[in-house]
Amino acid sequence: MARFTPPAADAMRARILDAARDEFAAHGLTGARVERLAAAADSNKAQVFHYFGGKEGLFDALLVQELGGLHDAVPLDTDDLPAWAGRLHDAVVERPWVARLATWQRLERTDAPVPALVERYESSVAEVERAQRAGVLPRSFRPAVLLALVQQLAGVWTALPAEATGSVSAVVAARRRQVVVDAVAQLLGR
Repeated sequence: MARFTPPAADAMRARILDAARDEFAAHGLTGARVERLAAAADSNKAQVFHYFGGKEGLFDALLVQELGGLHDAVPLDTDDLPAWAGRLHDAVVERPWVARLATWQRLERTDAPVPALVERYESSVAEVERAQRAGVLPRSFRPAVLLALVQQLAGVWTALPAEATGSVSAVVAARRRQVVVDAVAQLLGR
């Protein structure tokens, strides 16, 4: 059976997004250069503008792809939030660029949330709220706060300042994951 070959436009768009991931993760929105990422994608600046409308549109599309992809890879499980936090931790460790992109977004785009990501987050908050109403999760925190705390715990190891990395470097990967799971369990009073 012949392999599916995506249309040239889809392949070009994917190459631009791949190059953008590396460029934006390294330099952020402000420091990224369209010329540099276009060259890395074997493309040109005009194609970036054609597919994404500019650097900001490309950054937003990349955030939707990467953060949305993380959400798809690790769907929220309110029945076992500690285990979900462990899986989210694993996914973040496997995709180190996601934490960098999210940090750049917080630093450079606080006034411009991406609607598709806001919609996904609000959906997750509503799911946590349903679980709280059903008695599956405690009501000690508002749903959005509980979700934010769990997400932060899942990514805690990627968010350490440089000064802290030396003192926790002896904590092996499996233990780091277990710390996340245990911390979320304690947060839930389990």
